[in-house]
Amino acid sequence: MNGNTFRMPARRLATVAAATALAAGPAALAGAGTAHATGDHGRASATVLRTGLDVSLLNKTVNVPLTVTLNEVQAPESAEKTALTARLDGVDGGKPFSVLRADVAEAKATATADKSEGTTTLARARLHVPGLPLLSVIEVQEVTSTATCEAGKKPVADANLLGPVTVLGKKVTLTTGGTTDVKVPGVGEVRLDLSKEETTSRTAAATALELKVHVNPLDLNVAEVDGTVTLAKATCESPSAPSAPADEAGQPPAKADEPPAGQDAEQQADPADPAAEPAAEPAADVKAQGARTEADLAETGGSSSTPYVAAGAAALVLAGGAALVLARRRRG
Repeated sequence: MNGNTFRMPARRLATVAAATALAAGPAALAGAGTAHATGDHGRASATVLRTGLDVSLLNKTVNVPLTVTLNEVQAPESAEKTALTARLDGVDGGKPFSVLRADVAEAKATATADKSEGTTTLARARLHVPGLPLLSVIEVQEVTSTATCEAGKKPVADANLLGPVTVLGKKVTLTTGGTTDVKVPGVGEVRLDLSKEETTSRTAAATALELKVHVNPLDLNVAEVDGTVTLAKATCESPSAPSAPADEAGQPPAKADEPPAGQDAEQQADPADPAAEPAAEPAADVKAQGARTEADLAETGGSSSTPYVAAGAAALVLAGGAALVLARRRRG
């Protein structure tokens, strides 16, 4: 009774061990397949307006910074606000003043694994600085900027200014890609850089207008305003290119023009060529079809499933041995 009690669990244990080893092999093979290569998403940004101004008050005791932005976005995001106001202590009693007003002010940034892009559009816009509530620093009909970065392609930057431009009340003609200085006696000076476009192997940046402002309002307790103003800027960075996938064995694909290993010169010869004479006797190391040689094993190499196949075989051998021992004991 005791012998039967222990024989059945032993046989079951051997069978379970063999089944587990054989089942683990295909599961490991499935997990060792080719991984899908994925590239990182690119980056993009867009800004309708950014100021970096230093405002000096008439009493010369305080310099107040004016650092504001309008519709500044990072991918994936968009914004369409058309007005920006600000307050500064000591300027017009702390009342809000207009910085920018426009009919259209759009900024959009998108990014995927294939493409990233930033775009801006500004139309019928008027820019003001503290101390000049009635006189616009600049008025533009329309400006746009676009920065596009696609994986595997050269980034592209594009900035445009359409229609007339008025600076400190004066209509001016701007030079594409150049610098224009506008001076108004008793008011101040503005230097404009039009359509700045920069690209590298993976990035692009486009700025429709960049202004260097120096004005002397002498009004509303404002003595001087100095600094920079950026209108319609877009940037992008290309997504990372996905890496080339490897084959199931984890090795790079073999070159197509290389002959199979072990193929001799006689097998490579053209059979239609009369100059190619067949060998009188087969080579000593030639085996019948279907036979596996040690050279074949060496050329093929091991794979990730080899340990599991070996474990399954060992388990089967153990199970068979246990069954044989049990059968002999019964006969005895």
